[in-house]
Amino acid sequence: MRENIVVIGAVALGPKAACRCKRLNPEARVVMLDRGSRISYGGCGIPYYVSGDVSDADELQSTSFHMLRDAPFFRDIKGVEARPRTEALSIDRAKKTVLARNLDTGAEETLPYDKLVLATGSTPRTLPIPGADLPGVFAVADLDAAVAIRAQLTAGAVGRAVVVGAGFIGLEMAVALADMWGTETSVVEYAASVLPTVLSPGLAAMMERHLREKDIAFRLGAQVTRIEGEGKVERVVVGTDAGEEVIETDLVILSVGVTPNTALARAAGLAVSPRGGLVVDERMRTSDPDIFAGGDCAEITNLVTGQPFFLPLGSLANRQGRVIGDNLCGIPSRFPGAAGAWCVKLFEQNASGVGLTLEAAARAGFDAFSVIVSQFDRAHFYPDKAFMFLELVAERGTGRVLGAQGVCEMGDALVGRIGAISALMPHHPTVEELSLLELPYSPPFNSAMDIVNVLGNVGGNVLDGRNKSIDPPTFARLFAGGDGAETFFLDCRERPNAEPFLKAYPGVWHNIPQGQLAGRLAEVPRDRKIVLVCNSGARSYEAYVILAHAGYTDVVNVAGGMATLHKAGADPKV
Repeated sequence: MRENIVVIGAVALGPKAACRCKRLNPEARVVMLDRGSRISYGGCGIPYYVSGDVSDADELQSTSFHMLRDAPFFRDIKGVEARPRTEALSIDRAKKTVLARNLDTGAEETLPYDKLVLATGSTPRTLPIPGADLPGVFAVADLDAAVAIRAQLTAGAVGRAVVVGAGFIGLEMAVALADMWGTETSVVEYAASVLPTVLSPGLAAMMERHLREKDIAFRLGAQVTRIEGEGKVERVVVGTDAGEEVIETDLVILSVGVTPNTALARAAGLAVSPRGGLVVDERMRTSDPDIFAGGDCAEITNLVTGQPFFLPLGSLANRQGRVIGDNLCGIPSRFPGAAGAWCVKLFEQNASGVGLTLEAAARAGFDAFSVIVSQFDRAHFYPDKAFMFLELVAERGTGRVLGAQGVCEMGDALVGRIGAISALMPHHPTVEELSLLELPYSPPFNSAMDIVNVLGNVGGNVLDGRNKSIDPPTFARLFAGGDGAETFFLDCRERPNAEPFLKAYPGVWHNIPQGQLAGRLAEVPRDRKIVLVCNSGARSYEAYVILAHAGYTDVVNVAGGMATLHKAGADPKV
């Protein structure tokens, strides 16, 4: 059937929807518009282009078989009329037309549509501060901005840089600047930790420590108040609780979030949420059944909370594009929502997660708790292995899994575990299901009792009141204020492991190996808080059981043990 399909936006969702539609209905006329000169590129690869890992910008716009996805490619290979440098000015829903303008010639054209797709994406937020418009201040808006940033780097014009924002893009850009170019890089973040919306403070401290070891400087809990320079950026002024600090710089990258591009949709009278995203149903239809939307300009359902949320990820945009392509051709496809799975690589450390952090769970109204476990990512006797740190967030009472996050040097191993949990999230799994989750096993890949199973086991113990754990930041606060009068720090490892701490902290740090504890209970006071610690949290849990059985009530176990404390930089220094 000869239908007119117009797609506004040609980066991720737009091309996927257009090509899917054309494959299902070869007779359709599919016209795809975009204001940019580059279309159908991998925006998530921009930090790797800036770093030099991707040598040429065209690689981000090419297929896996090295064909450039430009207008001739879409015309000749896909049968889609791609029109870069063309802006959609308005939508007339009554007449079902789009008014478009060629940005190079100024010529305007009215395009008829039977079905319309809005893939208008998002715009990086800017800071409403003096100097934000100075030359040398960039927001990573698109591939053209990345090309401009890299041009300055290759010209040798950047010795120092400031990145504002410690989310995914901000940290990836900081790594790109410091790793490949040797740029003296500082990161300014308003929150108290890196990756603040997706990682708990304990896991975030692990990533921050690794980045500091790579000479990236941080100003956390701070905000940029102004940017200064004569004709170009030269200084960033940062406000903290201690006052103002001036950071000399040659380049500023703003990475403080994005806002959905919905002005065109608003002007056409389409429903937009209070948070600014287009309202769509499971078939990605807007409030007009002949207009579809997805990607960064639309809100979707959070499969954990059941509420709308905004999640600008290229992977989601591509999946939504296929769903839209189906529905354009009368195939009833659904996109039920997402649990928010993510991953990031920063130097030699990787982080990944899905669902809610403990803080996010509390904001969503859940009565939640969290536990951290540490374990080798494969069999302990296998020579090539690394510690993995996983945190579980679950609901009290029901045991429902609300989220999981982790940190590990072995990124594939970590993403595999989080991916397995992510696949369960639409079905509201419980901690018991994690305990019993079947995962492929062989020593080069994991332990016979996989860390995901251990995560479920530990969560179940806490849920049933058989364990009470604390995270690295809580331990650090307790230890900083501990003089032995109120808190009894009990090392459950063998004497050689505990010896350095006993010498460094006499009267505060104590040692009773877990295997001897039942016979030495007289040495453990009943009038103080008992903080148990071992290497990984396993022996200290056994000690917790012994003390609970003996009637001790104020006892906590350091989740993940000394391995977790050390990774987060919260271990006592010896």
